[in-house]
Amino acid sequence: MTALHPLLARMGLRYPIIQAPMAGVSTPTLAAAVSNAGGLGSLGLGAGTAEQARAAIIATRAQTDAPFNVNLFCHQPALRNTQDEADWLTHLAPLFAEFGAPPPAGLTSPYVTFLEDDAMLEMLLAERPAVVSFHFGIPSADRLAALQQAGIHTLATATNIEEAQQIEAAGIGGIVAQGIEAGGHRGIFNPQGGDPALPTVELVRAISSRVSTPVIAAGGIMDGHDVRTVLQQGAVAAQLGTAFILCPESAANSAYRANLLSERASNTRLTPVLSGRPARGIVNRLMTHCDTEPGLVPPDYPVAYDAAKRLHAAAALQGNHEFAAHWAGTGARRARAMPAAQLMAALIEEMSAA
Repeated sequence: MTALHPLLARMGLRYPIIQAPMAGVSTPTLAAAVSNAGGLGSLGLGAGTAEQARAAIIATRAQTDAPFNVNLFCHQPALRNTQDEADWLTHLAPLFAEFGAPPPAGLTSPYVTFLEDDAMLEMLLAERPAVVSFHFGIPSADRLAALQQAGIHTLATATNIEEAQQIEAAGIGGIVAQGIEAGGHRGIFNPQGGDPALPTVELVRAISSRVSTPVIAAGGIMDGHDVRTVLQQGAVAAQLGTAFILCPESAANSAYRANLLSERASNTRLTPVLSGRPARGIVNRLMTHCDTEPGLVPPDYPVAYDAAKRLHAAAALQGNHEFAAHWAGTGARRARAMPAAQLMAALIEEMSAA
């Protein structure tokens, strides 16, 4: 195994493995287990309040003295359009009707972007987690400066060269190069601006050739052999998400786990219909329903997510999980059900094998 990159050493890692900060799936116990094993555990905190985030940080610190990462969403605030939202709810009305539930009268924007969340910034400056990472964009220069002056390392996701260059220009410490194979939400800054949809290895090569900031590979990485491959292509570390979902420490429910262990895990799709932003997950009824009217555009992120979550809640009351967002990457069928410490040990052994 090659020597650890100085960035990783400064962050306190022993191995070049990062557990992806999957909002709704990552937990303090999972993050702590990965960090205790020498990787970088992560908390996906973009969907919560500052107080919920603080509680998660405190709970993680109760289980590890090692560094861990907290991830925040830097999406642009939703552009609301009452007619578009009404049309979307009309399109979903037959699905709500299946469960005897009327569609909601209106939708809300459930997540506050870190770009505007002063309470979250104040909490981070008080709690000072070792690493803070950003998805969907990057915060303002003054917010970044405050975090860095507090001794916090920073990372941000890029899906193309231009985003990587913006991250480097902002002085962020590392670039998470998210290939098209990745499960969950694309970290693309502007979903309307086009997406080259580069595979992970190609994206790592492209970004590494244009910037000097260390690059972390993400997307389709499921075992130690995959980790070794991306390191050989210029990445300093690998970020794995789907690989950790079947760990008992994750918050994935039984339906999610069953899907990952079934043939359905071979059929993932990148689509905006669940949340309003492109995201890859196991194909479900909401995706196939929206195929019937392909020209209909969902409301802006995260407003569309409000509709999807309400539909799933109505269905779940009757034991139906066909509308859940079961995010997963293209390598989902290779996910392994084992404790996080055991998975880390397997990854390290595989990565080091000749």
